[in-house]
Amino acid sequence: MNNLLSVTSNATDQIKKIMSNAPEGMDSIVIGVDKSGCSGYSYKLDFGNSKNLKNFETINQDGAKILIDPKATMFLLGSIMDYKTDKLSSRFVFQNPNEKSTCGCGESFSI
Repeated sequence: MNNLLSVTSNATDQIKKIMSNAPEGMDSIVIGVDKSGCSGYSYKLDFGNSKNLKNFETINQDGAKILIDPKATMFLLGSIMDYKTDKLSSRFVFQNPNEKSTCGCGESFSI
């Protein structure tokens, strides 16, 4: 799927750093969406083993392997994943054209 998710170079650089310390057998980052938070949904990132996750969309970019949970596909379509650092925090952020609103703390969104 071509326009499922775009990933910035900042995000791929951070994923490669994270994967350099990944548990044994893990070769990718898995992106999913869970029902949670005050707005309804939140992004979920975890380690994954691509050999065990057969029906997941795969993005291979600049040495970073990203798997998309099939249940999250409709929520992520057309999104951009970035990695931002400011004075107080560093985190992955998603620019998602499907979001209708987000909560005040930015931890969850609604579609």
